[in-house]
Amino acid sequence: MRNTTKLVVHVVDAQNLMPRDGQGSASPFVEVDFLNQLSKTRTVPKSLNPVWDQKLYFDYDHKARNNHHNNHHIEVSVYHERRPLPGRSFLGRVKISFSNIVQEGEQVYQRFTLERKSVLASVKGEIGLKFYISSSEQDQRSSLPSPSRPYSTPTQASSVVEEELTDSEAEDSRESFASAEQEDLSDSASEGVEGKQRETEPEQVQEAVQTLHRQEVLPRPAPMHSIRLRSRENPQETNTPHSRGANQLHSQQPRGSSQQPRGANQPPQPAHYANHLQPYGDIDPEDFKVKDMNLELGERWPNTNAGERFTGTYDLVEQMFYLYVRVVRAKDLPPGLITGGCDPYVEVKLGNYKGKTKHFDRKTTLPEWNQVFAFTKERIHSSVLEVFVKDKETLGRDDFLGKVVFDLNEIPTRVPPNSPLAPQWYRLEDWRGEGKIVRGEIMLAVWMGTQADEAFPEAWHADSASVHGEGVFNVRSKVYVSPKLWYLRVNVIEAQDMIPSDRNRLPDVFVKANVGMQTLKTKICPVKTTNPLWNEDLVFVVAEPFEEQLVISVEDRVHASKDEVIGKISLPMNVFEKRLDHRPVHSRWFNLDKYGVVEGDPRRREHKFSSRIHLRVCLEGGYHVMDESTMYISDTRPTARQLWKQPVGMLEIGILGAKGLVPMKLKEGRGSTDAYCVAKYGQKWVRTRTILDSLSPRWNEQYTWEVYDPCTVVTLGVFDNCHLGSGSFKDARIGKVRIRLSTLEAHKIYTHSFPLLVLQPHGLKKTGDLQISIRFTTLSLANIIYNYGHPLLPKMHYLFPFTVNQVDGLRYQAMNIVATRLGRAEPPLRKEVVEYMLDVDSHLWSMRRSKANFFRIMSLLSGYFLVGKWLEDICNWRYPVNSVLVHVLFFILVMYPELILPTMFLYMFFIGLWNFKSRPRHPPHMDMKLSWAEAVNPDELDEEFDTFPTSRSQDMVRLRYDRLRSVAGRIQTVVGDIAAQGERVQSLLSWRDPRATSLFILFCLAASVVLYAMPFKAITLAGGLYYLRHPKFRSKLPSLPSNFFKRLPSRIDSLL
Repeated sequence: MRNTTKLVVHVVDAQNLMPRDGQGSASPFVEVDFLNQLSKTRTVPKSLNPVWDQKLYFDYDHKARNNHHNNHHIEVSVYHERRPLPGRSFLGRVKISFSNIVQEGEQVYQRFTLERKSVLASVKGEIGLKFYISSSEQDQRSSLPSPSRPYSTPTQASSVVEEELTDSEAEDSRESFASAEQEDLSDSASEGVEGKQRETEPEQVQEAVQTLHRQEVLPRPAPMHSIRLRSRENPQETNTPHSRGANQLHSQQPRGSSQQPRGANQPPQPAHYANHLQPYGDIDPEDFKVKDMNLELGERWPNTNAGERFTGTYDLVEQMFYLYVRVVRAKDLPPGLITGGCDPYVEVKLGNYKGKTKHFDRKTTLPEWNQVFAFTKERIHSSVLEVFVKDKETLGRDDFLGKVVFDLNEIPTRVPPNSPLAPQWYRLEDWRGEGKIVRGEIMLAVWMGTQADEAFPEAWHADSASVHGEGVFNVRSKVYVSPKLWYLRVNVIEAQDMIPSDRNRLPDVFVKANVGMQTLKTKICPVKTTNPLWNEDLVFVVAEPFEEQLVISVEDRVHASKDEVIGKISLPMNVFEKRLDHRPVHSRWFNLDKYGVVEGDPRRREHKFSSRIHLRVCLEGGYHVMDESTMYISDTRPTARQLWKQPVGMLEIGILGAKGLVPMKLKEGRGSTDAYCVAKYGQKWVRTRTILDSLSPRWNEQYTWEVYDPCTVVTLGVFDNCHLGSGSFKDARIGKVRIRLSTLEAHKIYTHSFPLLVLQPHGLKKTGDLQISIRFTTLSLANIIYNYGHPLLPKMHYLFPFTVNQVDGLRYQAMNIVATRLGRAEPPLRKEVVEYMLDVDSHLWSMRRSKANFFRIMSLLSGYFLVGKWLEDICNWRYPVNSVLVHVLFFILVMYPELILPTMFLYMFFIGLWNFKSRPRHPPHMDMKLSWAEAVNPDELDEEFDTFPTSRSQDMVRLRYDRLRSVAGRIQTVVGDIAAQGERVQSLLSWRDPRATSLFILFCLAASVVLYAMPFKAITLAGGLYYLRHPKFRSKLPSLPSNFFKRLPSRIDSLL
């Protein structure tokens, strides 16, 4: 065999490809084009993460490389093979410059992001490739690639990715597709244009290959999971930052670097979280479902001393035992030799853990700390507890004043609802451990307890010993209460004596009202007068305690760009009346201050004449101020407590922990997550403590809410705490879970693991699993049934409803107020957390949500379509037995019409009983298919994550606007057709078409005579038999009523 030089393209695998077969999958193959030489791999059926592990060989002239390599490139295209109809659909492509090709033995595994051919093409996913020049004797195909050696180029990574191939006995799947999908028009068009361009390209080599080299299918291909990628640590780059870690911080990769290998600049990954860095396309679909957890909740722990067993009220979590040390105070401490006092503090030491109290700057011998330390029982590796009392020294080492030692085997156990353990005085011993008693006593309480202990939330935890300063407050668990919100209704009635600065003209007056950051305006009075009349309502959101004032200003519109203030007044909120129903409140006249003259100014006395305004202002207590969408509202009570009803149940949630969280940031060159969980129901927010540096945190905290309406939703979110070191970052969202209480069975404990799904600019990502237990306890079944028959919101929402625009604006203002007030707590509940929990951006436009809602409607209508299809089969006698049975049933119902309604309700009763055995066993969760998130277009995602107003380029905005116009054009056509059908119905009696109206009224006269003369049963029976007639008596042409109706005129002729 002759020696030849070959270009080898090793096609390894691909991940997260776009589904194309209409069933959520694809059958991809790869086609490589190099200097008009085409070669393709085998087709992997039904896989979005295919593995080919196949080498393609191309003739290569090494003499021409130095002259032409800058103009050459390798084009790798991925297609979906359509079956049973021949054809293919475009899945993406990459172009690699020939200057990046290396010699054999220097190749590395590289991952490239697939690109689109045209702007409208739908492409996503990545492909893994190797390129190198081979001087072998013949084309060889190796099932085990050789290990790669490190190689560095300007466009390649410094880390090396090596492959591990495992032998597989799996054979090629031979299943056939059930149906073929239609190829996108944009893909077909772009493919045709590029095909023409390729035909017109001049030949760049003398020996151009015209035939398509088809590679043989391997008899035993490597299975889908036979290639596992891992990083080899480069000792020279241990301390350098890496772009892979930045990716874990959710930073979007620039478009210009889309051809960079994904494995490039990847930091060394620890084994304990390497699996979490894999793309979400590799995750089994079962991982996106809710899973049951078999846990023994409310576990007991024996007290070996008393021989008893204790249990707590925390029966929805796994009990976690802690060693609590309460340091109360000290007395009779020895004073310093020089100052006569001391700066005492206490150090609690248990094994390798140390906790310190604050020290007193003032010189005192009677300090009081009242501080609690908590050490988890699982990490206790010592048999003694040491409590040291020290004197803080400015220079040098701190002095020891004494210590107290406890044997852990002698420590009592306390579990609520037992009373707290009383602290005791202990004499200090010599710190050298000689048993010598020294001067001073310290009051301590030491006990073994659980997370249900009252001291748990405020205790210093050994798990967070690395946090100092202000960060200590940010790791504690807290309970927050939303501020009490009111609607402030300002009815602007009229004003008098509005004198403008230019007395030669009548003013164009309007009223501007301001409360904090909220500003609303009335319309300009339609009549130019000094005594304008409006009678308009302006509604604001205010919160107790009232901090802002209502500022009313009357302004004159001088011209389009200038408004002149005529008068102004500030009113405190406590002067306004609170009403609980729709009764009218008294109106009042308020004198306006001349603009520029403040209260206390001597010039104010000179203005004996002032304008005044007539207002009716009240605080609405009969409304529920909505700070969240009504689709997943968690509270429906009105603002006024006098209108609250008794609770109907109790909601208990045990936040157990999380599992498999993704690293959210870098710490010391490795991925890390400081996770905490937030739960929101009604006005109560809870926040668990922050578990530091753990991808599988265990919180085991239980919380309780009163339930006033079962048709409400509780929301739980997981976040990464980014405020332990500095406050310059926002807490990153990890995922969210919503549970509707009405879907839960009463008195049943649900213990499930919910997947945390986050939609990011690069696609859907699973960030872990949240493990919770939940129980909904009903206090009275009668009250539950009573609620189902009453309105969801208070009656004021129906007697005097707000407009849609008002509801959206007021909800946004309420959310801002709640976020601001909770952000002032200690520790603060950050604004980004509140916005994510309340879904502040749920009303913004999203093509993905529009598609999801469209297919939701189609799913609802599919049942009616199936009924129509079944009825069509009955009329066409496709199944004669069923047609006969339907005729018999029709005869019975016509002869005994009183059986129609009982039959319908009995049928629904039996359907409900039949569906009982297949009822849902767990609460519903986020559905990626229902949300249309698994096959979303990347451009649509980019549009969804765009800011408002947009921050994209003009070309991109123009493209999206044109796409939106095309979608809106289709909707416009459908709406026009619906309007045309309604107008045709109206034209039956409008004499728009005199002949059609004449025929219709004559038909109505004849029908009235026939219906009066003949029995109704006979007419119904005749009409039904005519509709169910055999196909032999049918015509394929449209029926007479259909022809008549379609000929009726509509008003579409009058449209411009």
